[in-house]
Amino acid sequence: MLEIRDVSRRFGATTAVDRVSLTIEPGQMVGIIGRSGAGKSTLLRMINRLIDPSDGSILFNGTAVSALAGKALRAWQRDCAMVFQQFNLVPRLDVVSNVLHGTLNRRSTLATVFNLFPQSDIYQAIDILDRLGIAAHAPKRVEALSGGQQQRVAIARALMQDPKIILADEPIASLDPMNAQVVMDTLRRIHEEDGRMIVCNLHTLDTARRYCDRVIGMRDGRIVFDGLPEELTTSAARDIYGADESFSESATSTSIESLEPALASHAQARPAAALEPAFAL
Repeated sequence: MLEIRDVSRRFGATTAVDRVSLTIEPGQMVGIIGRSGAGKSTLLRMINRLIDPSDGSILFNGTAVSALAGKALRAWQRDCAMVFQQFNLVPRLDVVSNVLHGTLNRRSTLATVFNLFPQSDIYQAIDILDRLGIAAHAPKRVEALSGGQQQRVAIARALMQDPKIILADEPIASLDPMNAQVVMDTLRRIHEEDGRMIVCNLHTLDTARRYCDRVIGMRDGRIVFDGLPEELTTSAARDIYGADESFSESATSTSIESLEPALASHAQARPAAALEPAFAL
């Protein structure tokens, strides 16, 4: 169980996270939504201890992870894997090597410098890539892959750590709708098959409703909504985003279906021959 108790984080005069208290049960997939600057990324980075809380405490199964240091902190960051919006991969290295970097936390400095990995780890990395549907790209440089494929490599690297928690910070924010769906399907499948706790920062309401067991809304560093996906009404969304009655969910949607009316309208306005290269997949 993950417990966040009265946690705040200040950057100078700015309070990014303001007295947040939250309990997440084992095996939940939780979506955190809110506009940019709401404190979502700061909260995840404090859980992983990339940054420290200014106040409050964070506990996992009774251990105060907010107080860990040295070897114990490195062990926690292995158990609490991060997936980032910008992938954080090494573009010129091959896919397998990037996945194997998930083991660096438990390898010697010499092995890290020379990219020396046991054969068993290499086989495990390929098995994980196969599970995520990208084993065929294992020998390729990461920079040759699409954004959606790169994000699945980043997820594979996280799985290589065999973590208890996966924190995904805006994992689909830089992806097109089709790749966003593939990445979210991947995270959901990992959650269901492995029973891992997943906490995922998201911008969009439709994604949170579709994939998450529980949705948390943040505004100005505070939690203003905590409920089931079906409880995330338009009225609740307006409160989370600080919007008036003109707020439309379609403006935040990443679903492929939501694009269809726009594409149809666009098609009517342009010659068919001009559309072919623009929408080729």
